[in-house]
Amino acid sequence: MKFSEAWLREWVDPPISTAELTEQLTMAGLEVDAVTPVAAEFDCVVVGEVLSVEPHPDADRLRVCTVSVGTDQPLNIVCGAPNVHAGMHVPAALVGARLPNGMTIKPAKLRGVPSRGMLCSAVELGLADQSEGLMDLGEAVSAGTSVREALGLDDQAIEVDLTPNRGDCLSIEGIAREVGALNRCAVRFPEILPVEPATGEVFDVTVEADADCPRYIGRVIRGVDPNAVTPLWMRERLRRSGLRSLGPLVDVTNYVLLELGQPMHAFDLDRLNGGIVVRRAGEGESLTLLDGQEIRLKPDTLLIADHQRPLALAGIMGGEGSGVTAETRNLFLESAFFTPTTISGRARAYGLHTESSHRFERGVDPGLQRRAMERASRLLLDICGGNAGPVIEVVADAHLPARAEVVLRRERVARVLGVEIPADEIADMLSRLGMGLENGDDGWRVTAPSYRFDMAIEADLIEEIGRVYGYARIPARQAHSAMIIHPSEETAFDPDRVEQRLVDLGYQETITYSFVAPAVQQAIDPAITPIELANPISRDMSVMRTSLWPGLLTTAQYNQRRQQERIRIFESGLRFIRQQSEIKQQNIIAGLVAGATLPEQWGASGRTADFFDVKADVQAILALTGRGEEFRFSPGQHPALHPGQAARIERGSERVGWLGMLHPRLERELDLTGHTYLFEIRIDCLGEGSLPQFRPLSRFPSIRRDLAIVVADSVSFAAVRACVAETIPEILQDIRLFDVYTGEKIDSGARSLAFGLILQHSSRTLEEPEVDAGMASVVRVLGERFGARLRD
Repeated sequence: MKFSEAWLREWVDPPISTAELTEQLTMAGLEVDAVTPVAAEFDCVVVGEVLSVEPHPDADRLRVCTVSVGTDQPLNIVCGAPNVHAGMHVPAALVGARLPNGMTIKPAKLRGVPSRGMLCSAVELGLADQSEGLMDLGEAVSAGTSVREALGLDDQAIEVDLTPNRGDCLSIEGIAREVGALNRCAVRFPEILPVEPATGEVFDVTVEADADCPRYIGRVIRGVDPNAVTPLWMRERLRRSGLRSLGPLVDVTNYVLLELGQPMHAFDLDRLNGGIVVRRAGEGESLTLLDGQEIRLKPDTLLIADHQRPLALAGIMGGEGSGVTAETRNLFLESAFFTPTTISGRARAYGLHTESSHRFERGVDPGLQRRAMERASRLLLDICGGNAGPVIEVVADAHLPARAEVVLRRERVARVLGVEIPADEIADMLSRLGMGLENGDDGWRVTAPSYRFDMAIEADLIEEIGRVYGYARIPARQAHSAMIIHPSEETAFDPDRVEQRLVDLGYQETITYSFVAPAVQQAIDPAITPIELANPISRDMSVMRTSLWPGLLTTAQYNQRRQQERIRIFESGLRFIRQQSEIKQQNIIAGLVAGATLPEQWGASGRTADFFDVKADVQAILALTGRGEEFRFSPGQHPALHPGQAARIERGSERVGWLGMLHPRLERELDLTGHTYLFEIRIDCLGEGSLPQFRPLSRFPSIRRDLAIVVADSVSFAAVRACVAETIPEILQDIRLFDVYTGEKIDSGARSLAFGLILQHSSRTLEEPEVDAGMASVVRVLGERFGARLRD
């Protein structure tokens, strides 16, 4: 909702500044998104009255104007605007004036004729994006008056971002009511008197869908002036609220929309057939909207129709075939209440979002329609002339929203808010918000006004009291309660340590959407059918993710397109899998690495990260369980990973996750540069950690023996490590792999593993024969189990 501060202050004018007003609105739940001047800076621009217009002697398109600017002598100003004429009041920039586009007005000669100023259009003053000539200020302003003063341009446009439950604040009246309650000051509501019918003409109205449209009000107005012009004050208020002027017949309905919050529509009476029918769409019907778009109507769509065809999408947008034009002389004016559930989601189903649908979806006051009709009728008659018929009303009382009485207890207010507020102050707050109050034994019986759809229970009323009283005035106190401290398991695994560990390793955390594009999901995880959303935000976010990789890959793609080559990111979140009839949520941590291992520097040469760099990071995560040796990496096949660089992460017989390089096909499809590595681990599979235990350090020297063996390349070092540990458990302290070799003198399909064994006993010094015997046992067992031999 965007509105002029000056317009608001005509309704309610508390003694506070603009900054205080916006802070007050934000703290009351009406968040102010922006405060902007309604006009750019300019000076020395006054109202000029064109006294005469003569043709330029040497230029067909120029006119020599005599302009009164409130001084003793009128000015000669040369002008090329096609709409300039004698008697016109226009902005006149005097010599020395500075305009918003940076132009400074100087004395000039145009084709030999002196010009002492410039007559301005709305565009040149920064008040419009386009115009067809000079800005007509109307005769109500006198020559010589500053244009800024005449138009009230020292004003601010305030834009508030309202939550869906506050549809009542989508109007100046609603905002004024809030400001009046917050500042305990009176609100000057405009007096709206009924328009006396000048004719007895009515138009037939039939409401077939009375549950969807419990109240429909219409009125015939004949003989409006098609040449009438919207007053400048109304055009300015519309502009400052973000709406363009489209002629008085449309401008009046938009003005009432902004002022009172009631969407209205004007039909060209001469283009209607038989009468108005409010009904659901029939099979195969279509409608061309005011924006020229033709739509095929869905059966659940509520329509305004006549006896032959659809005229408008009810509460959303009118149709092209019945809208008012520059030739319209006779109107049928509509003001209706549509139930929020009827309009909710219908506009979006057709790819539309209008000021009307925005309000009807949130709930328009069901008691506002007649007031709005009388207000719009009076404005139209004052601006365009004509004769109004009587108000036509069709109402189904049984389907209008009923306001239930809510009991509000004084004791409950104090208990929930934590502050004692005097009873008369509570009553004053609620009364200013339009609530009906009856005193009870220990509180009040409160009836919410018809425009407050969100007032249903006692807690809603207490929230209103706290909001108006001011959250900043409620003192902060420590909670008092009897608390029992439950001991935490020392061996419990802490998932937060995983995230911290990755940050320590140089990763950045990302947060992506849980819904992804079906094509990306299918490419990464084709074996699992994702869960489709019934009402997606967009086509590219229509299924729930079964992996965190789509979000990470999209983030990497975004960064690489912005020259960020080194990427190390991770995300912790849920993936969603359907198992039989249930939807399972699994907590996952996933990461992505691309580019260099280290940031560019002088101390180390650049090297691109590889599979084993990422594997080391994964092992660092698994080590946090205290049982890192229980996890193993086994070659595997995953549709998103390179066939030769993919590994399953396993713990016993259970698969914990995946690690590998992104498949080249996906690299091409996603337009990623260089190799990209991914990992994904199920948090729930990390299980319980282990409690660290101290083991006394040996006082005796250690011995290192190096061993180089040749084994089949299908034998993993993890298997070799486990075999050695089983063979000499008493004296083995550590195994350090320092070389892996394939090539000359190594058979095809085999590789050399060179590793150092750190040997030490806890209670004595090892002797050479014992060490030699242990090494011989290791070589023999490796040969028996894996066919290993010592490398020559």
